[in-house]
Amino acid sequence: MKKTLMTAFVASLSLLSVQAQDSLSVDSTALRFAGTITAEDMEKHLSILASDSLEGRETGTRGQKMAADYIMNHFKSLGLQPVAQNNSSFYQPFELEKRSWGTVYLKTEEDATLNNFEDVIYYGSAHVPEETEMEVVFAGRGRAQDYEGLDVKDKLVLIFDSEDKDWRQKLRTAKEKGAAGYIVTSGGDKAEFSRTVNNARLFVDRPRLGFKNEDKEETGTIFFFTAPETAAEIMDTKLSKLDKAMERKDNGKEKALRKIKPATITVKSERNVETVKTENVLGFMPGTDLKDEIIVITSHYDHLGKTPEGEIFNGADDDGSGTTAVLEIAEAFAEAKEAGNAPRRSILFMTVTGEEKGLLGSEYYTNNPVFPLEQTVTNLNIDMVGRVDKIHEGKEDYVYLIGSDKLSTELHELSERVNDTYTQLDLDYAYNDENDPNRYYYRSDHYNFAKNQVPVIFYFNGTHEDYHKSTDTVEKITFEQMEKRGRLVFHTAWELAQRDERVALDKKTEEAEQK
Repeated sequence: MKKTLMTAFVASLSLLSVQAQDSLSVDSTALRFAGTITAEDMEKHLSILASDSLEGRETGTRGQKMAADYIMNHFKSLGLQPVAQNNSSFYQPFELEKRSWGTVYLKTEEDATLNNFEDVIYYGSAHVPEETEMEVVFAGRGRAQDYEGLDVKDKLVLIFDSEDKDWRQKLRTAKEKGAAGYIVTSGGDKAEFSRTVNNARLFVDRPRLGFKNEDKEETGTIFFFTAPETAAEIMDTKLSKLDKAMERKDNGKEKALRKIKPATITVKSERNVETVKTENVLGFMPGTDLKDEIIVITSHYDHLGKTPEGEIFNGADDDGSGTTAVLEIAEAFAEAKEAGNAPRRSILFMTVTGEEKGLLGSEYYTNNPVFPLEQTVTNLNIDMVGRVDKIHEGKEDYVYLIGSDKLSTELHELSERVNDTYTQLDLDYAYNDENDPNRYYYRSDHYNFAKNQVPVIFYFNGTHEDYHKSTDTVEKITFEQMEKRGRLVFHTAWELAQRDERVALDKKTEEAEQK
């Protein structure tokens, strides 16, 4: 009996010892300066960044540059150092190519011109500057069996997708068969197609930005979408005949689809290209004894801009909220340093441009880092932390964490302990699942660090009904939750900056494993 009690007592002491090692002592200094991150200050910053005067902050526009100036001036007022362009600027500038479609149409054998956003919608990427004749083959519903007996190599295929809507798989099948491009229709009449045009124009007709690559051969795919009646016009036949060809069974001698003769059309898709100048905004706080190791705190400050009609996409949550959090966290560290509590490791506060165009700003930085990525301890990325999604209505004290365990088990555990000690938010890892269909891990700026073997944490509130809409405005922000999430990031950065050892990298990305 005594032996059993002693064994239990020793086990209890061991458990307490493990728990003590796993917990963090409250750092009163960290707590003091985390308190400078307030809902009131966040609202002041965001009311400017997401105002109509900044016109949605689209990459390369006047509004984006106004936002950059605001962020730069804030960094400068805090005493942060310029480290870009040989330590002379807070801006890391770079150039992009803006590509937009000019004249796009196709002509039928009867010489009828079908114009983009009138009779067809061009979803393709191929630049066809001169009128080019191409043969179109009717491939029915685009299933693998529909290609039996059809020669589609280097030709366009016309596909009806009203059966199962799995058009992506059908395009892959067409490509595997050697098709040079596609014309797709998915049912409905011309009136329904007109409604589709109105919905598609906002996104499909917008200029696209990307890096210039002079060595890359100009390639692309021709891809038109149209109404069924127009599809029949393209094939120089009646819609009823196309329908019958898809419905009829093969007679054993000739495939039904082969009775629809190929048509010859003329295609033109003219692309306009211009140079766009943009910039990341960097503010640097040097550390003390571990200053050669860098913690990078990021957000993206660009958004979708405005429509030709003047409708503004303010992007208050996406990602005015994250940018505001970076400004407040930088200020908290600056006040701590002013009071004699400088971080041991250096901190780079960076708001990046071009995220909405394909994570371009963070890609540029990781390809052209101011500080070696080998010396970058962690990237803490804040993208949308100002709202509450439907899943958490009534239980607002939460934040989604993504990526914290992908490369460093120690980073994940440290993040958990920091939250337990200071903020007690519900850390939701639903979107961290490898099988999550949203794939958010790959969709914000942290990913460009992660694929370069830098451990990351992505802080996110989830999407909502105003995501990527003009209704994402300041009055819908929940600043109390934004304050708590900002403080969580601050405490995590503080702990990373002050601890003796950098967090261990114990896993590899898919990209690293393939090298």
